[in-house]
Amino acid sequence: MTILFQTISTGIAGYLCMIMGIMFTWPSSTVRLFSSTNTTLNRPMTETEVALLGSLPSISALISIPCVSYIIETIGKKYCCMMFSVLQVINWVIITVSYNVEAILTAIFLSGLCNGILMVLPIYVSEICQDSIRGRMTSGAMVFCKIGMLVSYLMGGYLKYDVMNYVCLSMTVLGVVLISFLKESPMHLMRKGHENEAAQAIAFYRGTSTNSKLVKEELQVLRRVLNPDLGDTTPEEEKLRSDLKENSKVSWWQFLKKSRSTRKALIVILLLNTTVIFQGMIVAQVYAEPLFAEAVPSMSSTNCSVIFTLVTITAGFFGAFLIEQAGRRLLMIYASICTGISCVILGTQIQLHWGPHWVTAIFMYIFSLTNTCGAGTVPCVLAAEIFLPEIKSIASMLVIEWSLVCSFTVLFIFNPLVITIGLGPVFYFFAVACFLSAIFCIFFLPETKGLTVDVIQTIFAKSKV
Repeated sequence: MTILFQTISTGIAGYLCMIMGIMFTWPSSTVRLFSSTNTTLNRPMTETEVALLGSLPSISALISIPCVSYIIETIGKKYCCMMFSVLQVINWVIITVSYNVEAILTAIFLSGLCNGILMVLPIYVSEICQDSIRGRMTSGAMVFCKIGMLVSYLMGGYLKYDVMNYVCLSMTVLGVVLISFLKESPMHLMRKGHENEAAQAIAFYRGTSTNSKLVKEELQVLRRVLNPDLGDTTPEEEKLRSDLKENSKVSWWQFLKKSRSTRKALIVILLLNTTVIFQGMIVAQVYAEPLFAEAVPSMSSTNCSVIFTLVTITAGFFGAFLIEQAGRRLLMIYASICTGISCVILGTQIQLHWGPHWVTAIFMYIFSLTNTCGAGTVPCVLAAEIFLPEIKSIASMLVIEWSLVCSFTVLFIFNPLVITIGLGPVFYFFAVACFLSAIFCIFFLPETKGLTVDVIQTIFAKSKV
């Protein structure tokens, strides 16, 4: 019963991620329609407008995500999710009722603003789940974004344009209704001084009464995290805590300057995300159909893309299981090594054609499997669990902003690299990033499995990261 309510709540968070996944890949199923002479819009889209259809969400995401950290601290995680869900409803209303090119592009721009929900949800899930299942639940919720991509592919292939839009609108309205039944994060309530409401929230997510021993123990943990005792701390931590007591409204920048452990944690997650993104999975997702068309010309690129997405989803759930069994560090190391090996084999196969075309498809799926289990799962969980509450929202914002910059970079250079050196050798670059990820984790990434945030910060403070 204790885990049941946390699982249901994580499922609702996952449902919101799924809706975001549908919106991500909606342009891929409509771009040909919008640019054709038989378009459903008032006129065909120009080449520039087609380019904006894919790039506008990234631009608006860069604008919205810095605001999310402030919104989280002001209205809380639950209502932040509700706000973005309502914005998604507005999004789909515009798409459903309008056939104007400019209106569609406006809706696409708004969809990028909704990306902030992908920053909020991992933090929300990590704060409502107990430590023993925190990693599994956080990574599992994010897998639903990939399920949404698959649903979008299938709806785009089998449903008419208007029918698909009405289905998506209905699903988004349902998301607003579902999130309204959840409680706010206990951590946020405690930070706001609402201890009774925090106890009720803990009792709700643990399926027990507010007077139970479990609720009292978790409240004590939250008190310690927000107002830690100085009985067993390093001199650097002691100085930081004394400074914070003198100035309870210390800014995040001052906190970052004073806390060596937080700086180390931020540097580690930023560097890890850099190597992870350059492993090339985002390229495979964005350019799935043309990539399969070039690499496996004898097979249907659409069917290959759907199978690729199914493998990614399955791997996501497998990774969510492994992250609690093997731990964050070991999973990231071994998965990165396996992904690097698959990239080398894939590169030689595409370049030298030493085997039949189906071998290329098989190793593309192996690449997806190993990457999703490690690089697609671990950084998301780490970003949600290694930062203290005082800095968590702004640190998550910095991580996502940097990830967007890295994603833009790798996507921008992909096509020029393919033209210059060929598709096969590009995978050698991805392999280098994979092996660098493994080496980095061996030397600099501590294990955080089952640890509370104050213990994790102590590890960073005492380590030589």
